[in-house]
Amino acid sequence: MVPSKSLGNIALQKFKKNFWGVFSFLFLTLCTLIAVFAYALAPDNSQNANQMHLSIHSKPPGFSVKVLTLPAEEIEQNGLSVFFFGKKTTASEIPIAHYTLKTNSVEITEYTMEGVEGLTKEYPLAIFKEARAVEEVPAAYISEKTFLLGTDKYGRDLLSRMLVGIRVSLAIGLVAVLISLLIGISLGALAGYFGEKVDAAIMWLINVTWSIPTLLLVIAITLALGKGFWQVFIAVGLTMWVEVARVVRGQVLSVKQMQYVTAAKALGFKHWRIITNHILPNSLAPVIIISAANFASAILIESGLSFLGIGAQPPMPSWGGIIKDHYSYIILGKPYLAIIPGLAIMSLVTAFMLMGNALRDVLDVKN
Repeated sequence: MVPSKSLGNIALQKFKKNFWGVFSFLFLTLCTLIAVFAYALAPDNSQNANQMHLSIHSKPPGFSVKVLTLPAEEIEQNGLSVFFFGKKTTASEIPIAHYTLKTNSVEITEYTMEGVEGLTKEYPLAIFKEARAVEEVPAAYISEKTFLLGTDKYGRDLLSRMLVGIRVSLAIGLVAVLISLLIGISLGALAGYFGEKVDAAIMWLINVTWSIPTLLLVIAITLALGKGFWQVFIAVGLTMWVEVARVVRGQVLSVKQMQYVTAAKALGFKHWRIITNHILPNSLAPVIIISAANFASAILIESGLSFLGIGAQPPMPSWGGIIKDHYSYIILGKPYLAIIPGLAIMSLVTAFMLMGNALRDVLDVKN
């Protein structure tokens, strides 16, 4: 068979030869899979990975400790809900230094800082429902936990918080880009196609919006809508459509002069059909490139908002929020608490920028 010479296949072949494009694509695919399976991968699969152990706060990566789990009433929850939203649990975990089995109870010594004797407490066998004898308690309720990335200042597993937090970054990027594309493509196409007063009005709106600093506009919209997860999505999306609109307008102004558009008008096709079927499909290559850059910008903006305290609200994990909680630890001898989420943000943003550069090279007809 003769290989297809369609533009799509040619672009795909060029993309495969771009090392950084393929690398960033694989990295972003891995990040997306991690986001989907976050609670399945996280050592702490409670909702928002919010199981606190204040006695072991700010511990270094690789720290291990024995943990006693005190059972509580189980909350009914199906497996799908646990997979996507985490486990609703009222059970509490107590880090312990050591324990002693008695006749009908378990005596534990709570974990504290080195050189300090922890409190001693005794728990009756009756509260451990799955243990018929006191000898069965350690196997069912005492475990050795290792925190691969250490713990945050509240004693939560930093790895679990990072895994769940990637959902916020990717979700904010996706929703913000979709909102910006919907608004930007619509207004840009209308301005470029109809021109005159429609173009003047839309360009006035674009220029006014562009003149307002992005972060200031996002903060204003966020405060107007209220603090919250979905409010940040809308706020960021409403500030990123301007560049899309300008690029689409320029593309439409150029494409509408083509002979096939003139032929469509002569055949009496409606404006909507001409715009959607003939103009936009030939104008979207630059928009795809801008979308990759906007994805990166949205992640940075959300991180900045979370750092300022008006992004994703606690206890929901956000990489920007994790940096906010721990930036002071940089000078307190535990810089990794802020550096780890900072490196994660940098890696994700860099991957999207590399993807944008690769798409620019692939879709450039001059290459």
